[in-house]
Amino acid sequence: MIHFDRFMLDNGLRVLVHEDHDTPMAVVNVMYDVGARDEQPEKTGFAHLFEHLMFGGSKNIPDYDEPLQRAGGENNAYTTNDLTNYYCQLPAENIETAFWLESDRMMELAFTKKSLNVQRKVVCEEFKEHYLNKPYGDIWHRMRTLCYQVHPYRWMTIGQELSHVEQASMEDVRAFFYKHYRPVNAILVVAGAVKTDQIKSLANKWFGGIPSGEKYRRSLPAEPRQAAARHLDVYADVPANAMIMAWHMDARLEPGYYAADLITEILGGGSSSRLYQALVKEQKIFSALEVHHFGSSDKGLLALESRLVDGVEHAVAQAALEAELDRLLSDTIPAAELEKVKNKTESMIVFEDMSLTNRASSLAHYELLGDASLMNTELNRYRAVTSEDIVSAGKSIFRKENSNTLYYHAGKSTHA
Repeated sequence: MIHFDRFMLDNGLRVLVHEDHDTPMAVVNVMYDVGARDEQPEKTGFAHLFEHLMFGGSKNIPDYDEPLQRAGGENNAYTTNDLTNYYCQLPAENIETAFWLESDRMMELAFTKKSLNVQRKVVCEEFKEHYLNKPYGDIWHRMRTLCYQVHPYRWMTIGQELSHVEQASMEDVRAFFYKHYRPVNAILVVAGAVKTDQIKSLANKWFGGIPSGEKYRRSLPAEPRQAAARHLDVYADVPANAMIMAWHMDARLEPGYYAADLITEILGGGSSSRLYQALVKEQKIFSALEVHHFGSSDKGLLALESRLVDGVEHAVAQAALEAELDRLLSDTIPAAELEKVKNKTESMIVFEDMSLTNRASSLAHYELLGDASLMNTELNRYRAVTSEDIVSAGKSIFRKENSNTLYYHAGKSTHA
């Protein structure tokens, strides 16, 4: 059980405090309700660009890292299609340094051409290194476009096109900041050797005077139910043939999500999973295979990524995979197998919660989803999943017309 207190400042900033006096450290986590899905189709990559810009200097502090390091702290951040998260860990006795730093950049960034140019260059180099020049680096650029026709999940957090970030103007950056990076769209979580009354005082002192901003209300286009299977062939100079498949699944808080999460473990959760045993070890069709999903706030994707053994044709590999999926849907899931994946899921959650940083981040995420107390009750939803739920969810997910398939053909340099 993760205990926490919750309060809200007058400007709408939600604050959660998790006291843990078994450590001398504290974590300050600020989550903003903005991700790549909130970008315009012609201006993608902005949420990720902002993750970098937030370290480029704020109104009164030209360098974020240096004072934090002097206080014994370290920091990091990440952006997804659904959110942007910033966190730092430092000795609890120096926690006010983190409040000073985070509040100043929430109030106003420096907005200098130099900072924009530097961070834009960093992001563009990341785009080229990981998505343009890396073997298989364009897989999810292509897959997202294949899977989503209207929803903004159709582009990655890095952006749909390099030119969008390259052409980002100072006016674009300012507008994005004042639309999304406001107290009313943020959640502050403080965890560690702290007291709630202490955090109330610090939160009011450092964040209370920041203008609340306007609450961001999403109005995103819903992705239509997929009515026909989609396929794409890509030819590239890569080491081995690959096959990637993806199917639409329930959103993060919908009932079918929990069954889908367990399905990924049944099918591809390690060397004892069904697909690994059947298709890697026994039939030797794939040399590598991974099943995962994206945990998306809106309806997401369950995906399989694989590398084919030399000489195996894509069509043969897909037929073998679909035969295993049919077996999943036609059989009753043995109680022992279902219990095993439930126990593994519970262990992963418990292990993750051992980290103070992870606890702070999870509290913020659950609060963003609607209620931080879900963190303490969600395991019950996994425990409630039955064999019948697995089969039912699988039949809904693995419909032929719900499939999106990419064949990656090795040894050729032209693209289809």
